[in-house]
Amino acid sequence: MDELLKKILSASGISGSETAAAGIIKEELEKSCDEVQIDGFGNVIARKGKGPLKIMIAAHMDEIGLMVKHVSKDGFIYFVKIGGIDDRVLVAQRVVIKSKKGDVFGLIGLKPPHLQKEEEKKTAVKHSDMFIDIGSASKEETLARVEIGDPVIFEPNAGVLSGNLCYGKAVDNRVGCYAMIKIMEKLKADAEVYAVATVQEEVGLKGAKTSSFKINPDFALVIDTTIAGDTPLITENESSLKLGDGVALTIIEASGRGVIVSEKVKELLLGCARERGIKYQMDVIEGGMTDGAMIYMNREGILTGVLSIPTRYIHSPTGVFSTLDVDATVELAKAVIEKFAGTAAERKK
Repeated sequence: MDELLKKILSASGISGSETAAAGIIKEELEKSCDEVQIDGFGNVIARKGKGPLKIMIAAHMDEIGLMVKHVSKDGFIYFVKIGGIDDRVLVAQRVVIKSKKGDVFGLIGLKPPHLQKEEEKKTAVKHSDMFIDIGSASKEETLARVEIGDPVIFEPNAGVLSGNLCYGKAVDNRVGCYAMIKIMEKLKADAEVYAVATVQEEVGLKGAKTSSFKINPDFALVIDTTIAGDTPLITENESSLKLGDGVALTIIEASGRGVIVSEKVKELLLGCARERGIKYQMDVIEGGMTDGAMIYMNREGILTGVLSIPTRYIHSPTGVFSTLDVDATVELAKAVIEKFAGTAAERKK
């Protein structure tokens, strides 16, 4: 696995606490861009090139996670969820509390099945019934190491599963941030291109709203992940996307409550993919949104496209994706931006 990709996947950065991830991304973008800054909201905004148009690439860098809410008299930690997490994936997970005094390792505990009554076994487990065990014997001992409000991430993991398939924490959407960095390295467009690693996407698409208002681009391209359907229990009518079959071109999100990609942008994406022979898949999303949902409604409306990397086990401690789809995303994004910049520039002459 590429070392930069591994580093980005492993970095901490739940929504609202993205500083560590932002530092890595900023450092990488500085290698290829003319100017990089972190705005007051926490977004990393990089600028490259000159031209009559402004084009924005957005990839959110926040990840789902937890936050310390309460410490019991026996030293166990209760928590709230940050972002959309299925309670069932939390049981027995290893976590890292990002304390000001240093990382504190723990694991999520639950009443064992041996002691559960029959009615308890039939009831869906809730995160409010779970706790984090850091090995403390008292409330005082725990509070000497952590504070209420400390962010909690799943234990970092990243590596190669098999062949082109890789796994890691925070695949949604650090793999998109990695792709954005690679796009900016390769991009040569007659335009002012902004790469934005947005914050707080998982809790309301917030960073996309503030950054796109500031930049006010002529065109925006969002890089994110989407649900792969090539695992058991997912039917093809729910998702027909497969790892390794190419970048996903999103047409509509959340049955229309999210971004609805315009015909003009759809044809631009499809045209570039076909002209360059880039593998792609079509993605119609019934649930879930990307930063595109906020960007395309900003100001007087912004032409916006969404390219997504199919991913298994989204919003869990470990996701799985194909580097082939990452490469296809980078190549298509580069082609789309360069074509839009060239065509629009000609029209403005």
